[in-house]
Amino acid sequence: MKKIFSAFLLLSFALFFSQETKPMFWQDIQNFKKLDQEQVPPKDAILLEGSSSFTKWTDVASYFPDKTIINRGFGGSRLTDLNDFANDLLDPYQPKQIIIYCGENDFADNHQLKANEVVKRYKTFYKKIREKFPNIQVDYISMKYSPSRKELWPQMKEANKKIAAFMKKEPNAAFIDITKVMEDANGNVRKDLFVEDMLHMTPEGYKLWTKVMKPYMK
Repeated sequence: MKKIFSAFLLLSFALFFSQETKPMFWQDIQNFKKLDQEQVPPKDAILLEGSSSFTKWTDVASYFPDKTIINRGFGGSRLTDLNDFANDLLDPYQPKQIIIYCGENDFADNHQLKANEVVKRYKTFYKKIREKFPNIQVDYISMKYSPSRKELWPQMKEANKKIAAFMKKEPNAAFIDITKVMEDANGNVRKDLFVEDMLHMTPEGYKLWTKVMKPYMK
């Protein structure tokens, strides 16, 4: 009886620690793998990589009816997560273009984080993309200025500026600035483009993004 109980304890501890050691967003990545097993990802699609602004854009395909879209945004993700899961996020696909929205959560996760660190994280992910896809179009959508994160805007603006400068020098690359289209006539961020949490967007917000993104899309 003692042996059975001891074995049960060991198994319980093993299960507990195996679950504890799984990285954040591990399940999201498993869900992507399951989707890819159920349906082979189309070639020459536009691959969206990033955080919840993409995750919650569940009907993104309807905004771009003439494009083939693969949405691999996972909520709350940071650029560190994109780097950690880079192989899982890139290897299964053969896209003609990758569009990235990420970085906002890096600052939200650590309010003391410097813009240069976020830029460095982005460059690391960009390098990983280029190692696998040296010639495809790669675009970065600027971090939006969510009203709920107003205290982080200065760092975001600095990071946006530096990433824009970096992308300008890169071949087959662009910085897609969605910040201006989200402002009113007085240059203030339109709160009506956000849902109650003042972080995620309404369909109208996504319509404005679509208008800005279309000229960049292959």
